[in-house]
Amino acid sequence: SGWRMKRFAVGLAAVLLIAGASHGFAQDRMPPIPEDKLTDAQKRSVAEFKTARGADARVNGPFVPLLRSPEVMSRARAMGDYLRFRSALPPRLSEFAILVTAAHWTQAFEWEVHAPIALQAGVSQSAIDSLWARVPPANLDPELQVIYDVCIALHEQRSLPAVLRQKAEVLLGEVATLDVIGICGYYALLAMVMNVARTAVPEGKTLPLPPFRLAPPMATSWRPATSPGP
Repeated sequence: SGWRMKRFAVGLAAVLLIAGASHGFAQDRMPPIPEDKLTDAQKRSVAEFKTARGADARVNGPFVPLLRSPEVMSRARAMGDYLRFRSALPPRLSEFAILVTAAHWTQAFEWEVHAPIALQAGVSQSAIDSLWARVPPANLDPELQVIYDVCIALHEQRSLPAVLRQKAEVLLGEVATLDVIGICGYYALLAMVMNVARTAVPEGKTLPLPPFRLAPPMATSWRPATSPGP
């Protein structure tokens, strides 16, 4: 019958997706565009990138596929300029939030770039390892703990319960709390782009990471006692 065929098709698609994910995706679907093939709009976007990030900055990672939509690339880069380099959060906290997001999206390039930065900024190796394993890190200080709880709530519950938002604002401040939300959204965007493009990890990186896979639900150390508030 029709419903049996539909059920079979859905099941087959899931099996094929899982099989492909378990073996990783080595082929870059959106490789760099040759310079002589760039449109005028793409050339302007590259020039803006180098002006903002430095003349020696390379268009790499998520910006390679994003260049196919140069307006999106330039606007995403501008948001990244603030969230990565000038947000209200110190690097230890902002990099930690980036790693929670990278782990949630199983984004190896994002992880490979930011895990060493987080470690250098003061996040412990054990906390970093726990994030990638989707295990709540132990013995976090109050600021890292609230960053973790906010990021997990955003990624899993798609909102912040009022009590958690208030706790974050007390510990971090209102601007920094909004910046955490911005980091989660921005790096989720980059992760989605790179997961679609199958962006390869940076050359020379040696952290032992699994290939792209279907991500299980992330564990969390914090759950609201009541339904989420406004």
